[in-house]
Amino acid sequence: MTTLAPDPAPIPAALAPPIVVGVDPSLTGTGIASSNGWCDVIGYKRARAKDPGITQLPHAERIAAMRSLLGQVLESIGRPALAVLELPAVSRSGGGAHERGWFWWQLYNQLTRHEIPVGLLAPNARALYATGKGTAAKGAVIEAVTRRFPAWTTEGNDNAADAVALMAAGRDWLGHPITDLPKTHRAALDKATWPTLPGDPR
Repeated sequence: MTTLAPDPAPIPAALAPPIVVGVDPSLTGTGIASSNGWCDVIGYKRARAKDPGITQLPHAERIAAMRSLLGQVLESIGRPALAVLELPAVSRSGGGAHERGWFWWQLYNQLTRHEIPVGLLAPNARALYATGKGTAAKGAVIEAVTRRFPAWTTEGNDNAADAVALMAAGRDWLGHPITDLPKTHRAALDKATWPTLPGDPR
């Protein structure tokens, strides 16, 4: 009769790596990745192809849709030890800048209001951490994330890949890197804005 080995004892919470969530805010596809091993993309979806996009809705419907989206994103983020947000690309042109700005600031406000520490990376710092090149294109970021962080299934979605890179940078900054990266990649950590953590001498 074969005796099965007992299940390994769970890692005590005090010794487990901190939970970090990376967030790439977007009205149409907010990328979210958790250091627990999952990633997701949440965005406004039209009920029918002919329905207007979120930035074309009447104002009353638009704010309701944005509030609903904000609630979904916050619920997915939960209460991590650190949330890492991508900063807005201020040079980005096109419609919806007004709405994107509202969404970003509301997200930041709600996280800090609930005392969740927030790290901030500009798009070029996020690309640098993922690929070693701050001007890397979306495809290069997706490829690098897929290769270096295979446990996170992005399905080729650039929003999810960006979120994984942000999350991994946060874990690295906390001293719990998910994988070893070259110095060229880790230079992105010095370009980020990090929160002051309780009891942290940094």
